[in-house]
Amino acid sequence: MKQLPKILNSKTKIRFQDCDPLNHLNNSKYLDYLINAREDQLIDYYNIDIFENAKNTGTTWVVGSHQIAYVKPAFVMETVSVESQLIQFGKKQLLVEIRMWNEAKTELKCVLWSSFIHFNILKGKTHEHNEYFMELFTNVVLPITETNFDERVKNLRMATVS
Repeated sequence: MKQLPKILNSKTKIRFQDCDPLNHLNNSKYLDYLINAREDQLIDYYNIDIFENAKNTGTTWVVGSHQIAYVKPAFVMETVSVESQLIQFGKKQLLVEIRMWNEAKTELKCVLWSSFIHFNILKGKTHEHNEYFMELFTNVVLPITETNFDERVKNLRMATVS
């Protein structure tokens, strides 16, 4: 398998309909922007369309949990940069970190850890990743040194302080 990028990046614009009266991105909409960016990045960088995969194999990933920290507000019509990386994986699970920054990547907006469980739709139960995915995950995983979410957020915040 060829060497693939470990940190995936894309940009998007914060839309008016997703903001609160203060022109801040609504808390619940952060998840939409982050997960949508990750889905698009998987297609763009790894040629993985999770919906096509589900149709063809009967397996997909479902969210096990989310942990999110809101660091700085994202504003209406602001262009933001969204980075994601696989930080941990197992036979049936993935842990992905997704970060939202301002366009220049100098101001951290939020951090999300999402745990995804590989799931067999037809059998209605968890499912082990196949050999192809295990090889892909081994190639692209980029572990972090922090052992818990709060520690990670603290270190990312400190790294962006000027």
